[in-house]
Amino acid sequence: MQIYSPVQQISFQSLNPVYVKRDDLIDPYISGNKWRKLKYILQDVTLKGKKHLVTFGGAYSNHLVATAAAAARAGLKATAFVRGEQVENEMLLLCHLFGMQLIFTDRENYKNKQLLFTSHFGSDDQAYFIDEGGASEEAVKGCAEIITELTEPFDYIFCAAGTGTTAAGLLKGINLQNLPTQLHVIPILKGGDFIAEEISKHENDVSKLHLHTNYHFGGYAKTTPELLKFIKTFSTETGMLIDPVYTGKLFYAIYDLARKNYFKKDAKVLALHTGGLLGILGMKEKLFQV
Repeated sequence: MQIYSPVQQISFQSLNPVYVKRDDLIDPYISGNKWRKLKYILQDVTLKGKKHLVTFGGAYSNHLVATAAAAARAGLKATAFVRGEQVENEMLLLCHLFGMQLIFTDRENYKNKQLLFTSHFGSDDQAYFIDEGGASEEAVKGCAEIITELTEPFDYIFCAAGTGTTAAGLLKGINLQNLPTQLHVIPILKGGDFIAEEISKHENDVSKLHLHTNYHFGGYAKTTPELLKFIKTFSTETGMLIDPVYTGKLFYAIYDLARKNYFKKDAKVLALHTGGLLGILGMKEKLFQV
């Protein structure tokens, strides 16, 4: 499948210039790194003759929407264990319309995903386990291909990280091509130092890895008025949408580091836009106020 993910140059205040790998343009529902992660997972599903995708996520998970859409297009059944109490929102509506079955699960039981899978679908030989966010070796392989698509060198590549799978793929791609590029990762969870350990499970050489753990704005899906104002100003001035959970924190970090003269003179900076823009819907009330 041919994908559309160009590299575009933007200017925004102290960001002058920054290049953006527009993975958000790959697909409206199987968006950005979700497409990358699912690519080889779906190949493995076909290889093993499975017909039922079973995965996990929160109520506003872009991964759930992407998996539901991918399953519908491939003629597969899909089920998701949704963390927390039963709710109805725009993201879960899309999952429902794509035919995904939703099983709401309390947070304690949700912690043991393998047990959930086995207890519900252990006797279903057509069921295929997909971890939260698509985290897997197949996902790392898919994300590593981002580096092969770049037609010019960059001094810095930046990405946001939740599980670290995308970052692991980027680092693997950089190392496979023996590039001098330094990978800078913005964990979107509080206490994001664990991301380095997660990445090291997939890639031994982490010498080009740099974490910036102070841009979580309170933790996963947490925001502040400063971040929300930045997102609105950024989108207004660049014409490119970013979300409060991942890419908003990513671009704020790059913007803040540029203000602090972090980058060497004439350095080329590339940011990976990982999509997930449907996550904006979960923050609509707050965003209307900025």
